[in-house]
Amino acid sequence: MKPPRPPFLILALLALTLGACKPNTLTQILVQSGGILYREQFNNREGGWGEMVSEAGAAGYADGAYRIVAQQPNVNIWSHPGLQFPNVQIETDLFPAAGPLENRMGLVCRLADNQNYYFFVISADGYYAIGKTKDGQAQILTGGGKMQPHPAIRTGRQPNRLRADCVEQFLILRVNDELVASVEDTELSSGDVGILAGTFSQPGADIYFDNFTLFQP
Repeated sequence: MKPPRPPFLILALLALTLGACKPNTLTQILVQSGGILYREQFNNREGGWGEMVSEAGAAGYADGAYRIVAQQPNVNIWSHPGLQFPNVQIETDLFPAAGPLENRMGLVCRLADNQNYYFFVISADGYYAIGKTKDGQAQILTGGGKMQPHPAIRTGRQPNRLRADCVEQFLILRVNDELVASVEDTELSSGDVGILAGTFSQPGADIYFDNFTLFQP
């Protein structure tokens, strides 16, 4: 079995109003899902997700998807549509096209600014984490503060489907329709949603995202 991975250090962050019903138990959140609040398939540049190129990497529309390339070590690059949600369920497909298998790729919710948000990430070598960045300090909330392996995650260059639930105090991660982890936290109550890709010690993570969908819990 793979050992847990040490907590990751984020050295750089580049960031390129709808209410929801409020289920109050974890069981309700896991089995219920409401209508679609928002959907983006990244088919054209009119979706408003922004594009950027810098020394740290690049983000933008590519090949009918959204591509993020992190060119430096210990960097996260993200994009978000400029929405506002207290409670939401997020789904996306993602595909690691190139770069190190020890990477980060996933979703964010309750993004107040680039210093405060929740993140749900997996790696191409089979690890996951649910975490929080508060006042610029990243903290993994699951697995004793370290990324942990899980068999639901398809490794290598295989695609994965992620679902992140941010509902009341519950933060829940599903990978390929399998429940992977859940945790409770109440510090962040509302904010934007988005996608994220990043690196550890090796640069060059190249991640594609597609079929980004928000559901009302």
